[in-house]
Amino acid sequence: MARTKAQKKEIVEKLHTIIDGASSLVFVNMHKLTVADTMAMRRALKADNVGFFVAKKTLTSLALADKKFAGTQPELLGEFGFAYGTDLVAPARGVYAFQKKFKDKLTIVGGVFEKQFMNKDQMISIASIPPQQTLYGMFVNVINSPIQSLVIAMDQIAQKKA
Repeated sequence: MARTKAQKKEIVEKLHTIIDGASSLVFVNMHKLTVADTMAMRRALKADNVGFFVAKKTLTSLALADKKFAGTQPELLGEFGFAYGTDLVAPARGVYAFQKKFKDKLTIVGGVFEKQFMNKDQMISIASIPPQQTLYGMFVNVINSPIQSLVIAMDQIAQKKA
């Protein structure tokens, strides 16, 4: 059923609200994705404070054109939706996990990261950034490694002298 101009205007306003409140956006082509799979993805994304919105490509392009992000907007193909959130990496990470699960049904097309359009490869590399807690653990391990080596060396010296 065709939408009226008033309905389209409401959708564009909602898109403006979503885009203004989001730190990053991930554009998704969800060709052949079933309703059950889409709902499972929405629930999993919502658990990570990530939203998922489906809108017409033309209305989304209108809303994005008003924001004047740097770079060139990726082409929005097929059945289109986008994930958004206040965390910079969570939307990309969440969608990428489902892209692995539903190989031919769901693909990342591009996105917006730090007010810049990104292509598919850039968004996938952003999605592979580990969560913040993992990064903290890696940092602590890097700091601990020289200290641990020093303690082992001192223990070896103490054993030789004894």
